[in-house]
Amino acid sequence: MAGESSVFQSMDEKRSARAGSPRGTGIDRAIGELADRQHGVVARRQLDALGVGRGGIDGRIARGQLKRLHSSVYAVGHRALKSEGRLLAAVLAAGPDAVLSHRSAGRLWELLPGPPSLPETTRPRSGSRRPGIVVHRAALPPDEVTEVDGIPVTSPFRTLFDLAAVVRKRQLERAMNEAEIRQLTDRLSLVDLLARYPGKRGSKVVRDLLASQEPAGITQSELEELFVAFLDTHGLPRPRFNATLPLRGRLLRPDCVWVDRRLIVELDGRAVHGTEQAFELDRRRDRELLAESWRSTRVTWLQLKDEPEAIAADLRGLLAAPAVAGP
Repeated sequence: MAGESSVFQSMDEKRSARAGSPRGTGIDRAIGELADRQHGVVARRQLDALGVGRGGIDGRIARGQLKRLHSSVYAVGHRALKSEGRLLAAVLAAGPDAVLSHRSAGRLWELLPGPPSLPETTRPRSGSRRPGIVVHRAALPPDEVTEVDGIPVTSPFRTLFDLAAVVRKRQLERAMNEAEIRQLTDRLSLVDLLARYPGKRGSKVVRDLLASQEPAGITQSELEELFVAFLDTHGLPRPRFNATLPLRGRLLRPDCVWVDRRLIVELDGRAVHGTEQAFELDRRRDRELLAESWRSTRVTWLQLKDEPEAIAADLRGLLAAPAVAGP
């Protein structure tokens, strides 16, 4: 909240001039600087640490320097809070070890559409209720939490794991797909979280989705590694990966190319090829490659998982067929 510290400073300088003491100036400047770092909100425990007692807080509320948002959480100054400030205020109100979670975390990560609902948080201990805040209870290890713009929040895949317990299956599937499109990374995969919490509510939905589609978060390099293992298992020659290929004045970088056979295999993941623009560009490239006597085909993670023998037979036939010289 740029400018709040200057507001505090000017107000405090007037009081200090009357009182002949610089103490208030330093404290209010510190409050303003803290608010600048925290989207305009502060917690009572943070004010205590700065040396502001109950009387000092009450006085600042009376003068309009602080505005109570939740029990023991305040907005600083008179500026309207943005959504980040309101979310952080909810986290601060839930307790010192709380983080944003579930649907609120999903919206912060931009995995869920729609207007914000009541802020949802998770904290390790039970405690008094917080009006206007949904509080879940769970002890989260350090590898399941992070920060986004200074707001403590569950990590991307822990967020998806929590969403499985509170949203419909189709909503979760869309959130998983959105995580891939946004190329969100995490220290733990959904598979890791299933192993850690096999009986958690929503875990069956996660298992069903992982069994039916490409896992959320699979990277292009991981797909390439899987394809190499597939080729080796079936005795097929390895291609050149991500080689530069000139085509009509442009340089392409196909995933896999057997130059002597004029054969290209693209390893399709939804995160890379799932948008409308990517779809159109892929089809244009396929047409131009065919016109230049390159054969091009596509293989997905799900196909490698469910029909490896059929893919191996098709590739064996393509590699055995004589290459057609280019125009």
